[in-house]
Amino acid sequence: MFDLSNYLLPLLGGILIGCSALLLMLVLGRIAGISGIASSLITKDTEGKVWRLVFILGIFLGAMLLQFLIPKNLPFRVELSTVQLVIAGLLVGFGAHFGGGCTSGHGVCGIGRFSIRSIVATITFMFTAAITVFIIRHLVGLS
Repeated sequence: MFDLSNYLLPLLGGILIGCSALLLMLVLGRIAGISGIASSLITKDTEGKVWRLVFILGIFLGAMLLQFLIPKNLPFRVELSTVQLVIAGLLVGFGAHFGGGCTSGHGVCGIGRFSIRSIVATITFMFTAAITVFIIRHLVGLS
């Protein structure tokens, strides 16, 4: 049976992400690409560090606030070890750097601006993710 309530929070989350990306573009003229924002925090350049730090903290605080307001368990479990999670994170970071951006920069902001480069990058991200999951789960046998 179709239950609309299962889709309301994800829809609201998508709207909030889109609005925050639009607000950042309108106010600062910047693209809300998380990998670029986060990597700029660890460089020597001090320009724009405050808004970047606030943006990243807002992501964490928003997730914590949501968990406090709606304390239900997530419908999945992470069954990877800490080492596997660190390796995965490093691979994602390398991929974002190599690809010239991440899913938020290309997928949310780039596609919204009808950027061909971002559309191609997002298709590549999604295709690569699907192939990786297939290989890891079905050929290697990890779940």
